[in-house]
Amino acid sequence: MALSVIFDSFFKALGQMGDRRFRKVLLLGLGLTLGLLIAAYFVLLWVLNALGLHDLLVRFFGEGAWISSAIGAASLVAMLVLSMFLMVPVASAMTSIFLDQIADAVEDRHYPHISQAHTVPFSEALKDTFSFLGLLIVANLLALVLYLVFAPLAPLIFWGLNGFLLGREYFTLVAMRRVGRSGAKELRRKHLATIWAAGTLMAIPLSVPIVNLLIPILGAATYTHVYHKLMQRAV
Repeated sequence: MALSVIFDSFFKALGQMGDRRFRKVLLLGLGLTLGLLIAAYFVLLWVLNALGLHDLLVRFFGEGAWISSAIGAASLVAMLVLSMFLMVPVASAMTSIFLDQIADAVEDRHYPHISQAHTVPFSEALKDTFSFLGLLIVANLLALVLYLVFAPLAPLIFWGLNGFLLGREYFTLVAMRRVGRSGAKELRRKHLATIWAAGTLMAIPLSVPIVNLLIPILGAATYTHVYHKLMQRAV
C-alpha cells in the first residue's frame, strides 16, 4: 500500500479546492442533486395519491382539507429524512458526470506536460453515474443490517464499505480517460489496497454535515493525483 501516494495526493487536492472549476462543478452537482430530490418528493406524493392513500384516510377520518395537507407534510418530512442519507450518494453520482472538468483542472495545474486525456462520452458518463448511484444506495441499505448487528463497529463498516465504493468508482473514472475501461479495471485490481485506503480517507468525512458535500470534488481530484503518481512509480 502506497501511503505516501495517498496522503500526498489528498493534500494536493485539498490545496486546490478553491479552484474556480472546482466551485463550478460543486454548484452544478448540488443543483442537480437538489433538483432530483425535489422531483423525488413530488413523485412520492403522486405515488401515495395513486395508491389511494387520500381515499383511505377519508374513509377513516371523514372528508377534510387537512387530509391533503397532512399527506403533503408527511411526504415532505419523509423526503427530508431520506435526504439525510441520500444527499451524499446522489451528490457523488451527480458530480461524477463532470469528473472530466475536475481531472482537467488538476492536470492543468500539476501535470501540464502530459497529453490531453480522452473525453468520456456524456452518454457513457451518465450511464456510469446512475449505475454508481444505484450501487451506493443498495449497498448502504443492505449494510444497515450489519450496522444493527455490529453496532459498535458501525462507523468502521460504513467507512470501509463506502471507501471501497468511492475508490472503485473514482479511480476507474479517472483512469479510463487515459487507458480505457479495461485498462482502468486492470490497474484497479493491481493497486486495490492503495485505492481502497484512499477511498476510506474520503469516506471518513462523509458523516460530517456540509463537509460531506465537498467529498465528491475532493475525491475526484485526489484520485487524479493517485493515478498519475502510481503511473510515475511504474515507469
